[in-house]
Amino acid sequence: MAPIPNARVLFNSIPESYPVPGETTVYDTTQTLDLETVPLNGGFLVKTLVLSVDPYFRGRMAPAEKKSYIRSFQIGAPLDGFGIGVVLRSENSAVDSGKYIYGPSFFHQEYTVFPDLGALQIIEKHPGLPWTVYLGAAGMPGGTAFVGWKEHADAKQGEVAFVTAGAGGVGALVIQLAKESGLKVIASAGSEEKVEFMKSIGADVAFNYKTTDTRAVLEKEGPIDIFWDNVGGDTLDAAIEFAAFNGRFIECGSISGYNTGHSAIKNWNLINPKCLHIHGILVFTLFPKYAEEFYATIPAKLASGEFKYTEDVTKGLEKVGDVILAVQKGTNKAKAVVVVAEE
Repeated sequence: MAPIPNARVLFNSIPESYPVPGETTVYDTTQTLDLETVPLNGGFLVKTLVLSVDPYFRGRMAPAEKKSYIRSFQIGAPLDGFGIGVVLRSENSAVDSGKYIYGPSFFHQEYTVFPDLGALQIIEKHPGLPWTVYLGAAGMPGGTAFVGWKEHADAKQGEVAFVTAGAGGVGALVIQLAKESGLKVIASAGSEEKVEFMKSIGADVAFNYKTTDTRAVLEKEGPIDIFWDNVGGDTLDAAIEFAAFNGRFIECGSISGYNTGHSAIKNWNLINPKCLHIHGILVFTLFPKYAEEFYATIPAKLASGEFKYTEDVTKGLEKVGDVILAVQKGTNKAKAVVVVAEE
C-alpha cells in the first residue's frame, strides 16, 4: 500500500490572549505513513475516530517550563487530549486489532502508533450511545461531574445548588445529579439556547448571565448550599456573598480568566464566618475511586434518557483550531467534540 497523508494539528505558538486558529494551532498534512508497513515495534496502530476539545487546553498553551498539574503542549508537536480510536494493527498481546481505545493521550492526528496502553484503556460502548458521548457525558466531563459530586457535595434533600456553565459537558450532568439528590438547582450559561437546555434537564432557575444580574438571582433564590464552579471570577465572588452557612464550594474551573487574566476575589473574608468548605477537584485523582460505579450507571442512564445530554459535534480534523477558540469564548453550544473519521 502506498503511503498516505497523516494529517495533524500542531501547536505552533503560545497565545497572548485567545488562541488564534492558523497561528496558535496549525493544520498540517506533510507527514505520510504506510498503514500496512509502518513499524509497530511491539506497539499498535490506531485510527483516530473522535477527539475531545476541552477548556483545560488553554492552560496547556503555555511555556514548557511553567509548572502545572498537567504538562504544556510542545511547540511543533501535535496537540493531545481525550480521544477514541480503533486498532488497525497490533503487535501487543494486550491489544487486539479491532478493539476500541479511549484515553487522555490521543494525538490530534489521523493515525498513531502507540508503544503500549499507558494511560489508555480498551473500551466498549453502550449500544444505545454514539462514541462521541464517551468524550462528554459518558467520558471525562461526565466523570468529573460524577466524582466531584460524590466526593464533596454532601447533598441533603431540599438544599440549593448553583451550577455555572450548566449547559456544558460537566455542568449539565451536575444539574441532573443535583436534581436526583432532591435539590433546588440554580444554573447559569451564556445564551438563551443554553438556558432552555438547562431548564429541560431540570434546573429550577436557569438564567443567561450575560443579560441577567447574577447577584439579583442569588439574592432571590439562595442562599447557596452547594456551588459548582466552572467559571470563577466575579461569579465566584457572588456565590461566596450569597452562600449559606456551611456551604460547599466545588471548584472545577475558572474559564472566565483563562484568556484575559484572573480577577481578584473580594469576598474571601466571608469564608470564615460562613464556615465554607472549598474543594478543588481534578478528575484524574478521584476517578479511580469511582470508575466502576460511573461506568455501571451513567452510560445506561444516558442511553435510556433518564439523564439527558447534548453535544456540539464538528466534522474534520482541520476544524480543531476553530473549535478550541469557540470553547474558550463560550460560543460552542454544548460539549465540543471533533469527528476525525467514521469507523
